[in-house]
Amino acid sequence: MKFGTDGVRGVAYEELTIEFAARLARAASRVLGADGASTVVIGGDTRESTDDFADALTDGFVESGLDVIRLGVVPTPTVAFEAQRLGAIGAVVSASHNPFHDNGIKLFAAGGTKLPDDVQAEIEAELESPSDARSTAAGSVVAASDVGAYSDHVLSLLEGRDLTGLKVVLDTANGAAVGLAADVLRAAGAGVIVIADEPDGRNINADCGATHPETVAAAVLQHGADVGIALDGDADRLIAVDHRGEVVDGDHVIAICADDLRARGRLAHDTVVVTVMTNLGFRLAMQQAGIEVVETGVGDRYVLEALADGGYSLGGEQSGHIIFADHATTGDGLLSAIALLDIVKRTGRPLAEIAAAAMTSLPQVLVNVKVGEKVPDVAELLADDIARVEHSLGETGRVLVRASGTEPLIRVMVEAATASDARSAADDLAAIARNRFA
Repeated sequence: MKFGTDGVRGVAYEELTIEFAARLARAASRVLGADGASTVVIGGDTRESTDDFADALTDGFVESGLDVIRLGVVPTPTVAFEAQRLGAIGAVVSASHNPFHDNGIKLFAAGGTKLPDDVQAEIEAELESPSDARSTAAGSVVAASDVGAYSDHVLSLLEGRDLTGLKVVLDTANGAAVGLAADVLRAAGAGVIVIADEPDGRNINADCGATHPETVAAAVLQHGADVGIALDGDADRLIAVDHRGEVVDGDHVIAICADDLRARGRLAHDTVVVTVMTNLGFRLAMQQAGIEVVETGVGDRYVLEALADGGYSLGGEQSGHIIFADHATTGDGLLSAIALLDIVKRTGRPLAEIAAAAMTSLPQVLVNVKVGEKVPDVAELLADDIARVEHSLGETGRVLVRASGTEPLIRVMVEAATASDARSAADDLAAIARNRFA
């Protein structure tokens, strides 16, 4: 297996095996431990296979001479925070928003940062190496159930303020944030109604969480709540809904937070970092607000790299990965929820009103074209056709054609002033791609 946009991932015990997890730990130890890190923190989500893979990682790291701290069921950003706090390597067993039968492994370098491409390539090379030596001195294992430092860190974003008076529905996706997220929101003073908080090993992300916002939306309407927050399985992202049950996606949350931080003089360089998938409406809104936009490839680790390189403070993805670089080394759904709810409380305005003022999404159509084999340079090969369509759409249209990083697919995304224009343009380009490459 090779690293994708967010670690390695596959069907548990079939594509992702126990033996591979142990080998990955030993390979990662040789690469990530080369700078002197001696400790690894390991956490994971609620899948029935997670403990087995966490055990395999633990064995691999211990055999390599590293000490392991087992955090148990915790969100991905909790592992990243503990890795940063302790100067440790981080490892997360989770397949994020995927169904229960999948699992995955994410690694953080010492200090809680995601791995750049060259480091991932080093680990992959180590995996292929015939040498897989164990250390002569084994490490030790410590179980640590107290994540109070992480909770305190998230609450510190409020700077002494509280969320008293807000009624919030929280959907924890039967995942890694079960218990923890509700406790933090209640500690902040919010009234919390929790749903999808009874994991059974197989119901993670099942008709709930960030990939099924209709579930939290229905609960918001049922309970007359102010805001709904839906986390994904490992709680590194969120989708919000307003009091009407309308979805407030990652683009809107980033726009809201960018406007708020800039107004308070806390948006570094008056710049925000987003990916190529971010809606054109976001870019137009930021232009009107006087905020610069830096664009990266798809994947929050590319957003993180751009944040670090430019010294920026806010970035994220439409899917709800939002990174407050002054507070975290990775996307954090709970931290993002606290930031968003704080804005609602401070302004005294409903989320629906705040979101509408922040930006207006343009209609977006995405078409996936199956091809015989991957076409990594598809954008260059279709450059003339893409330019023709973009010209026809004008300033309120945008085209993105890219190859999937994991499947033999060409993804055609078009945004336009109307849904019919977007659909027509997307179908036009999809037909061209299908004729040339299918």
